[in-house]
Amino acid sequence: MVSMVTFQLEPESDDETVDLADRQETGSSTTGAGRFSECTMAAECTISTSINIKEPRWDQGTFVGRAKHFFTVTDPRNILLSNEQLEKARQIILDYKKGVVTAGLTEDELWRAKYVFDSAFHPDTGEKMLLIGRMSAQVPMNMTITGCMMTFYRTTPAVLFWQWINQSFNAIVNYTNRSGDAPITVNQLGTAYVSATTGAVATALGLNALAKHVSPLIGRFVPFAAVAAANCINIPLMRQRELKHGIPITDENDNRLGESSKAAQQAITQVVVSRILMASPGMAIPPFLMNSLEKKAFLKRFPWMSAPIQVGLVGFCLVFATPLCCALFPQKSSMAVSRLEAELQEKIRASHPGVETVYFNKGL
Repeated sequence: MVSMVTFQLEPESDDETVDLADRQETGSSTTGAGRFSECTMAAECTISTSINIKEPRWDQGTFVGRAKHFFTVTDPRNILLSNEQLEKARQIILDYKKGVVTAGLTEDELWRAKYVFDSAFHPDTGEKMLLIGRMSAQVPMNMTITGCMMTFYRTTPAVLFWQWINQSFNAIVNYTNRSGDAPITVNQLGTAYVSATTGAVATALGLNALAKHVSPLIGRFVPFAAVAAANCINIPLMRQRELKHGIPITDENDNRLGESSKAAQQAITQVVVSRILMASPGMAIPPFLMNSLEKKAFLKRFPWMSAPIQVGLVGFCLVFATPLCCALFPQKSSMAVSRLEAELQEKIRASHPGVETVYFNKGL
């Protein structure tokens, strides 16, 4: 299992009373076990400014590298970090980007700070993201909502309520993790939310009506079919501004070249595929297990345990499915210049004749 990196500012025991500020002043450093060793000179403990923290720690050209990256980004423990811890991580990263390195800062501490920063701040706007919209909140939020959707799917009011909750949550996630830095107005956001949620709920209710004529086991898969269909509606609607005006594209050196709607189409398609596959294990495996468990004496005696068990099963699947499906496509996606809009192609070839490939943040 891939190890997860978290940003820990508190000491691990009473003996480890030196906090981050003290280490910065005294020039001490940390080891893998979390204990501090004294440095003879602060300079010996200070890392260089040559580490490229604009890119993830692991090679994003491979699936394994992307998986390691997203296991860290989606680590649910990141949502427990305080505002103070987030701000300390943010300051470390902002200072480092300016070439300022705090005395005593180790490479491991720098990478921990980067991933804490990335987990809470938008990569394009730099704004602190809504707590429940962060990728680190995906597992606890989705396991609760999905587990309840799959438990209470038999009645129309229950379907209506949980699909509304699910699509409202998805709308927040889609907005929070949008690509680009262009602002979206309240009216645009409201229109997109109402359209997306209405379409998603209508899809779920329609599928639920059809499921009444099939076996109970197949009926358990209706929530998954509804979620898959709803993702195809919700994500494009919540990110419709990107489809209309485009998302920022850059060259390999992060020089901005313009905005492309073609890039937005590719980005949103990749996100839709990832989200559907992300939901698959948690919504496909538990129905078989629950169908068997509900025939056993335990759940017949304690039927109220059905929801907690289902939530737990979904959560176990999501712990692995979330980072692995996020890793299917590179976060920094690419596209050949020849596939861009004709006008944009001409602009790039005129100003940057050597550029054949452009890059963009696909969002999550």
